[in-house]
Amino acid sequence: MGTVRVLVLRSPGANCDLESQYAWELAGAHADRVHINRLKEKPSLLQQYQILMIPGGFSYGDDVAAGKILALELQAVLNDALVDFRDAGKLILGVCNGFQALIKAGLLVPPDAEGIPATLAANASGRFEDRWVCLKAHASRCPFLAGYELLQLPIAHGEGRFICRSSQVLEELHRQGQIVLTYVDSEGRPGPYPVNPNGSQLDAAGICDATGRVLGLMPHPERHVLGLQHPQWTRRGYARPGDGLRLFQNAVRYFS
Repeated sequence: MGTVRVLVLRSPGANCDLESQYAWELAGAHADRVHINRLKEKPSLLQQYQILMIPGGFSYGDDVAAGKILALELQAVLNDALVDFRDAGKLILGVCNGFQALIKAGLLVPPDAEGIPATLAANASGRFEDRWVCLKAHASRCPFLAGYELLQLPIAHGEGRFICRSSQVLEELHRQGQIVLTYVDSEGRPGPYPVNPNGSQLDAAGICDATGRVLGLMPHPERHVLGLQHPQWTRRGYARPGDGLRLFQNAVRYFS
């Protein structure tokens, strides 16, 4: 296969598309930033790509709820194209606001008779959390996370608390291995705030769908692709790749 092509979806209020494009290109892919209006006009554009990324930001000002309006657009206009894209064996990544949109569109945890059984709610701290976090990867089914154990990434969100409608839904996601990233301390141990910065159930920082090919996570891998981006780069070494870079490289290698 030739160069892997990535569509980075732009929307009003999104602000991480340039960093995301850079991360994909650093990983060896060709990335295009495409506005959602263009994709709505021509959903078949997705067929030109192997990977779709919905980046972070504040899509539509996070009116109603974080990522909700973008999620409604994905559901109402693009759902069939996105399902076909996923079922063709391709990859979808949602980061922060992109995660919020994916889960509220039902693309990570499918809806049942009562609606979508999981969501991302306001942080338990009651405030916007902007900090670096440690994560543990549980990546048996998710190609994005191959080779990861512990990693450090920044977060910046006000609504990142992963919650499920019932304990049964949560237990089933855990049993099926869909909770693929959890918040931990620097030694890999779970803990209360600020280790878990938003109060997510089971310390969930990222989940995948049943196929493993759709991943949503609150931390920002595109903000740590270079060693210099870490606040302790002088001690860690600037030549060391950022912990987020492998996620993008894994996705590119998936198609090689």
